[in-house]
Amino acid sequence: MQLTLINNPDTSLGLAYKIARVAYAQSGGRSLAGVEAFISMIKNISEKSGLDIEYIITDKNIFDALSENSPRHEMLGVCPNNRAFQMCLRVARRMLRGGLGDCCFGATRFHYANQMPDWARARGYIADIDDILFYL
Repeated sequence: MQLTLINNPDTSLGLAYKIARVAYAQSGGRSLAGVEAFISMIKNISEKSGLDIEYIITDKNIFDALSENSPRHEMLGVCPNNRAFQMCLRVARRMLRGGLGDCCFGATRFHYANQMPDWARARGYIADIDDILFYL
């Protein structure tokens, strides 16, 4: 008997997992609204900059959870069976299929409410979702 390996040509699931891990680490998976905001922000950055989504979700300047010294870094290793991670994965897949609207009003930057980065001092935020402030 001959076995043949069949490869799935749809690579979007791998990308969806990468997006979901970053969204989970940054949002903590606290709410659907927060996850949708992060993932739609990723889409906004891609559309406005022309950069590939896979490049954006590896940028430590955008997502501090990617830095090893971040308190959120360990959350990148979330178990795939985690319910909050599964929510992030569903939203990421919806975004990749074009079914996620702009849930952060065009935002391309964010910070947490307990922080005030220099770049945010001269700007007004456009959305406050789960104590995460989103900016254009």
